[in-house]
Amino acid sequence: MSDITKQSLTELVENIENKKLSSTDVTKAFIDRSEKSEKLNAYITNDFTSALDKAKKFDQKPNFDLKLPGIPMAVKDLFCTKNIKTTAGSKILNNFIPTYESTVTENIWNEGAILLGKLNCDEFAMGSSNETSFFGNVQSPIDKNLVPGGSSGGSASAVAGQLTPVTIGTDTGGSIRQPASFTGIVGLKPTYGSCSRYGIVAFASSLDQAGPMAQNVKDCALLHEVISSYDPKDSTSIDFKRNHYSKELTNNIKGKKIGIPKEYRVDGMPKEIEDLWQKGIQYIKDCGAETIDISLPNTSYALPTYYIVAPAEASSNLARYDGVKYGFRAKGENLIDMYERTRSEGFGAEVQRRIMIGTYVLSSGYYDAYYLKAQKVRKLIKNDFDEAYKKVDAILTPSTPSSAFKIGEKTNDPVSMYLNDIFTVPVNLAGLPGISIPAGHDSKGYPLGLQIIGKAFDEQNILNIAYAMEEKINFKNKITDWWIK
Repeated sequence: MSDITKQSLTELVENIENKKLSSTDVTKAFIDRSEKSEKLNAYITNDFTSALDKAKKFDQKPNFDLKLPGIPMAVKDLFCTKNIKTTAGSKILNNFIPTYESTVTENIWNEGAILLGKLNCDEFAMGSSNETSFFGNVQSPIDKNLVPGGSSGGSASAVAGQLTPVTIGTDTGGSIRQPASFTGIVGLKPTYGSCSRYGIVAFASSLDQAGPMAQNVKDCALLHEVISSYDPKDSTSIDFKRNHYSKELTNNIKGKKIGIPKEYRVDGMPKEIEDLWQKGIQYIKDCGAETIDISLPNTSYALPTYYIVAPAEASSNLARYDGVKYGFRAKGENLIDMYERTRSEGFGAEVQRRIMIGTYVLSSGYYDAYYLKAQKVRKLIKNDFDEAYKKVDAILTPSTPSSAFKIGEKTNDPVSMYLNDIFTVPVNLAGLPGISIPAGHDSKGYPLGLQIIGKAFDEQNILNIAYAMEEKINFKNKITDWWIK
């Protein structure tokens, strides 16, 4: 039996079902590796003792009809977990213990999985590098000097570093796909409304979506199968017929038409990214599909549109953190003073920046000029995709405009940081599914990803395309275990 933590999710499920491994064996292996990973700073809260107890109980009365039988996994600390601290990477929620479970995590536990702990993330999911977390930045298992991406940086680092076989992140403007690209793993952002937002700490309600992060496409498909469900507790949840994504996975994509948008060739894009894209186009052709040049003319407006819509919704969502009902509370001379002190001490600089921007664009006299106009442009961006999908079945782009950057490199330049999401935010604005798969390395050996964008609710199609490409690419991640104690 090979090293347990090197096995994929599907291998672990098969080995537990065939009784080659017990849930206790698997859980112990991931706990042992996680305990040696302090340098990565991937965990905010662990639940190792309870996880081991649950694994032993599973082994006493196993149920192999479950999709995740006795599988241990850690999740992003943006999902409310009943009786286990949920911080969203913020000081203001440092003492928050939910009395309820998010629908997405409840789906996972109902299929037999076991919680290892909560993974670090940018504060309230606001960031592209995992440097805004109150609990300190996460480091990449690729290189100690690199960011793992954000906001799901802890999740990406934990999967790439084999601290958890799979995990879930959230994607508001690229926060699953960008860290997946930076760390050489697979990350799927589902169609808006596919996965319930109930029990997820909100950032921007019309953009947020939970999704799976895994070592390979098959694992990603299986976890998405578990977490995607209709939920009457979430008014934005959509009731549609969901596929058996892992069972229906195929590498046969002959005849598929894949769009190549000219607008994604942005000024200053490194030659390595363009070369990777060209290789991706060749992989598509080798798989029997054809590529078609397309235009998404409003792409250049996506980033400014996103950075009006997202902060506006964030300023509204984060108004609830006032120190009255739950979370951190600062002492004040009166009620207003307490509000001001709580929010200025409890929120970090990036969150405060976005609240201020959002409050400004929603304020009297500016709502029409900024927020309303941004929503109109958002519709144009969606219309571009609708037109493109009359000709093509999916769209292929780079995942990010560069490989992972160094810790601290962009901290004092928020605009440069925001530009990291240039290829991912249009997907969120249009509510479409997108998947990032590792597709190569730059000259330093750092991972680079390709993104496949699909039609709404067409996750099966983009998973199939990713699966076919994955076989051709045969990517090998360069994990050095520099961080093992």
